[in-house]
Amino acid sequence: MRRHLHKYMLLPLIGLGLALSCLPKESLGQKFAYVDTKYILDNISEYKAAQEELDKVSVEWQKEIEAQYSEIDKLYKSFQAEQILLTAEMKRKREDEIIRKEKEAKGLQKKRFGVDGDLYKKRQELIKPIQDKVYAAIKEVATIGNYALMLDKAGDLNILYSDAKYDKSEEVLNKMGYKAAK
Repeated sequence: MRRHLHKYMLLPLIGLGLALSCLPKESLGQKFAYVDTKYILDNISEYKAAQEELDKVSVEWQKEIEAQYSEIDKLYKSFQAEQILLTAEMKRKREDEIIRKEKEAKGLQKKRFGVDGDLYKKRQELIKPIQDKVYAAIKEVATIGNYALMLDKAGDLNILYSDAKYDKSEEVLNKMGYKAAK
């Protein structure tokens, strides 16, 4: 039985082929290699510690937000149960309080987990320096090895086949002073 490649699986290959065809003829003799940044980061103890700290902080912040929403839920249920007995002024005050608390909870959620929120800033503080070291080591390995192009196997570039002799992940780890935990 013949296997057929799905047309969407061919798109990265076609894109790579087009990119390579646009290169000057003298660059076709250049060397190419790849790394697996996920593998590299998984073998760096500082990265694991930073990731654990991020997870811990994220869980704490999520609990903080959930506690606020739980309080809002209690206020709302209490309001629902007592609203028949409340004057119009008392109803308005209680509704305003619930709305204010909802805005506060949403604001805290955005502050913690929003686009430029605390979690993003914490990730930049903990993870970015490690990533910068990895990329510096990749650049050094590429320069020393005279590679024209280094691909990342862990990224969105789908490498459908790779010969392990072109994998420079171990070399990058060694350049950074780490040994893989096998």
